[in-house]
Amino acid sequence: MHVHEAAQHEVVVEPLGFAEIGDRVRSLAPRIAASREEIDAGRHLPATLVAELRETGIFRATMPASMGGPELSSMEQVELIEQLSVVDASVGWCAMIGMDSGVYAAHLQPGVAAEIFPRLDMVTAGWVPPMGRAHEEGDHYRVEGHWRFGSGCTHADVMAAGCTVYRDGEPLLDARGTPVWRVMLADPSQYEIVDTWHTTGLAGTGSRDYTTTGIDVPREHSVSFAEPVLDTPLYRRSDVILRKMSGVPLGVMRGSIDYVHGLLDSKTDGSTTWRRSASVQTVLAECEMRLSAARSYVFATVEAQWSRLEADEPMTPHERANAALARFNAFRTAREVTLTLYDLVGGESIYRHKTPLDRNMRDMVTACEHVVGQRKIQQWAGQLLTGNEPTTPFI
Repeated sequence: MHVHEAAQHEVVVEPLGFAEIGDRVRSLAPRIAASREEIDAGRHLPATLVAELRETGIFRATMPASMGGPELSSMEQVELIEQLSVVDASVGWCAMIGMDSGVYAAHLQPGVAAEIFPRLDMVTAGWVPPMGRAHEEGDHYRVEGHWRFGSGCTHADVMAAGCTVYRDGEPLLDARGTPVWRVMLADPSQYEIVDTWHTTGLAGTGSRDYTTTGIDVPREHSVSFAEPVLDTPLYRRSDVILRKMSGVPLGVMRGSIDYVHGLLDSKTDGSTTWRRSASVQTVLAECEMRLSAARSYVFATVEAQWSRLEADEPMTPHERANAALARFNAFRTAREVTLTLYDLVGGESIYRHKTPLDRNMRDMVTACEHVVGQRKIQQWAGQLLTGNEPTTPFI
């Protein structure tokens, strides 16, 4: 069954920058908090909340300045996703994925970008690894395949689908002998959306499977992350879609710690309030320390990378390794910190509707299964640190 709730009109008309989008995002926090049970139960974001998110301008964060967008820095993007994720990880995740519209636009010829993304606040969803096949046929590709993890597909305006390119029935190889990989951009209505998203956490992302046995995609409606059309700092490396991801775990940690702070005067440890409890003080100090360390690592590496991007200089192997490790560390630390606080609160934590800790823990367990939170990141980083080159293009 296909569910599609994308808006068909431009929501925000005035130019918006980081400060204005941030103010709007923060003002939406009470609405997000009030929608958390509906988000979880529905397993996708409610249409009304998506409309309100569009009004904040969050989805235009990566839109090129040449198209009238804010083209925010990677640090600014992390902060915005962090703010949303303090309240709800699924909302932060959907915003993080949905704002990739500008990244795709930057990899298209200007006229094509304006055709596919006529409005700044459009949402893109999809799975970019080459799970499908794109067969060359004249001026278009005949696309077929089955993709997973279409986060935000229920409210997307554009679906992205990673494909291996085929010519005359065989994979097309590049100069290095590697199969050519391109990401196809098409209307969501051209795919069958399969309701597979029954998961441990991140329920509200609606990250369903999507499939097609054959659609035609014009060749110019496909992108390669190795071939940006716009030569500005944001788009100069293929990891552009990953740099902002740390905002989700950082926000979840902050939200979990803040929730426990709100219990300090109402809960007791024996005859002592939590505010006066040495054991509670120790746990909170440990969690704050771990969040601060993880956040500092993320921003130090993103800022170092941004300096390289602005100077149009290559990153060193150590810089590349640290950028990936900082993301990995943020995800893994958030899972551990959330579980620590879950244990601190105790029996009450197990009730889904009594505290946010159960949701936060489930969300981080699921989020850590994304490639950026998996152990293979350490292997790839280790390859860089020992003078080798990993096979992934995103590190």
